[in-house]
Amino acid sequence: MNPKKEHQKVLADQLIKNLAKRNMEGFYCTSADQACKLASSMIEPGSSVSWGGTMTMGEIGLDKTIAERTDLVVYDRSKAGSQEEVDEIYRKAFSVDNYIMSANAISLDGQLVNIDGTGNRVAALIFGPKQVIVIAGMNKVCPDLETAMVRARNLASPPNAMRFGKKTPCTATGKCGDCLAPDCICNQIVITRNSRDTGRIKVILVEGEWGY
Repeated sequence: MNPKKEHQKVLADQLIKNLAKRNMEGFYCTSADQACKLASSMIEPGSSVSWGGTMTMGEIGLDKTIAERTDLVVYDRSKAGSQEEVDEIYRKAFSVDNYIMSANAISLDGQLVNIDGTGNRVAALIFGPKQVIVIAGMNKVCPDLETAMVRARNLASPPNAMRFGKKTPCTATGKCGDCLAPDCICNQIVITRNSRDTGRIKVILVEGEWGY
């Protein structure tokens, strides 16, 4: 096996065990196709689904897979025609059967770190949807919580701010400026250290680099 891939598998095995200690289910996939099929299989026919802002979902092809399924009730904010419709989809997402997202960082001991501007994504992670499916590349895995926080603020947030065309210090310097700018996308920083409901949160780890 390729040493880099072997290293990621070793880390994933440890992380999956630590997620289980925190009442979260972990899975490891060696390809985007495998991750996409696994995530889709977790979404039962006739159920409802929505998702937060996630590059990983599109990169592995899950957005197209869901669009092709005719047996789901889908709440897709990209289809909204106004901000009012977007906000309504945000609210509906809190009561869906399945919510899909990624994570900005995950510590090796099993804690999820997420940063949000509007707050809809982290709100759904915390409460509401019956099942939350987190899909994250192994590039998101960090040795500990401290480095996970550093990653989320300095490696994930700046490119996301650039993606949305925000005017923040990080888009100029490439690193977190701990700003309070009107365009700040780091209004909510959430650490999920445990899941009260066993198995509600499922974390699909994908070999390689995916998302920001």
